[in-house]
Amino acid sequence: MRKILRIAQREYIETAKTKSFILGLLIVPLIIGGIIFFTGRMTHGKTEPRPPLNVAVTDLSRKIFAEAKNNSFYEYNKQNPNRQILIHELPFPEDPNSVLEQSKTRLREGHLDAYVVLDPNLLQDTGRMHIYTHKPKASKMDAIWTVENLFRNAVVNQKCKSQDIAPELLNKLRSVPIERIEIGSPDQKDRVQSKSDSVSKMMIPFFFMFFVYMGMVGTGQHMISSVIEEKGSRVIEVLLSAVSPFQLMAGKILGLAAVGLTVVGLWGAGAYFAAAKQGVSLDVTPDMMIYLFVYYILGFFLLSAVFAGTGSVCNTIKETQGLMMPIMMIFIVPLLSWMRLAQNPDGILARVLSFIPPLTPMVMVLRLSAGANVGITEIAASIVLLAATVIAAMWLAAKIFRTGILMYGKRPSLREVARWLKYR
Repeated sequence: MRKILRIAQREYIETAKTKSFILGLLIVPLIIGGIIFFTGRMTHGKTEPRPPLNVAVTDLSRKIFAEAKNNSFYEYNKQNPNRQILIHELPFPEDPNSVLEQSKTRLREGHLDAYVVLDPNLLQDTGRMHIYTHKPKASKMDAIWTVENLFRNAVVNQKCKSQDIAPELLNKLRSVPIERIEIGSPDQKDRVQSKSDSVSKMMIPFFFMFFVYMGMVGTGQHMISSVIEEKGSRVIEVLLSAVSPFQLMAGKILGLAAVGLTVVGLWGAGAYFAAAKQGVSLDVTPDMMIYLFVYYILGFFLLSAVFAGTGSVCNTIKETQGLMMPIMMIFIVPLLSWMRLAQNPDGILARVLSFIPPLTPMVMVLRLSAGANVGITEIAASIVLLAATVIAAMWLAAKIFRTGILMYGKRPSLREVARWLKYR
């Protein structure tokens, strides 16, 4: 055990003192902060100018176009002088199909951005509004949606007039002022939440999962680079003269786990104090921190064992890329589905992913931080399953590591690796 701890200490110091580690430790929070800052500026900043959008309209109802032009589109163009939407009505057609074909031709030639056809019975809820476009560009999609909304407002206003309902009254009836109040402990004052507070609380489960992901995957990749570097420089042979292959592998995993805890701890503390400074209340309980620690350690041990076995059979970083791609694709699943998991942490998908060992740390941390009703039995079962998988992975990785770490030249085939697993 003493030798394992010495190797872990060496691995921690050698990794933590590198310039790339220090820069990564400092730069990543700055990049995330910069993304949040610029996203906020872009969201609340002034909209950029856009060329006017040309829209032709055929109003078969003969009642909606005037309402849309004089009210909905007039107000929009008045408030957005640099993003105008120009609409003009085509003469009432004797043959709507011929006008439609002519308008399609103008769309293809770029003379129109959209062509709108309003059915004659649209106000009776049996007709439709048809919007024709030709290969709309991403830069114009928001304008097309605006056209749709403005015509929808015009239809609603016309329906209100036909029912002798003032549109202003309808808007007033729809308007419901809401005040979101968060209460604290009995000795604390109630606090009114803003929309940003709600968004921040929704993002907390993602950040918990992201910290686990970065600690496991980001730091775990140092295992491969460390093994390949020492293998290439023949330092590994010197180390194996003093310790066994298992002690070397275990020491490296333990040292890099401490590195990951350092990274996650510093980033988490920085995020917590930054949120507190902004007045965002984070409900982080001691139990949550214990679960975060347990799941992170077990997940890191599992992934590092896989990385250690992968690194021992390769001679260069380039060789590991083909083997690493399938592994990395697995960890993208929770990142892609985090919103659904956070909104329904007690659902079937969340429960199933919680018992897939490579994904267990990320999914369980997300569920617990999202306020899922996870019983102690389910938590214990997931931890036991993950721990058993770690033991099995460490055992398999040790067998591969023992033989592969001293092999040079051609990368072994899968049949050769399978044969190593039979060695005692």
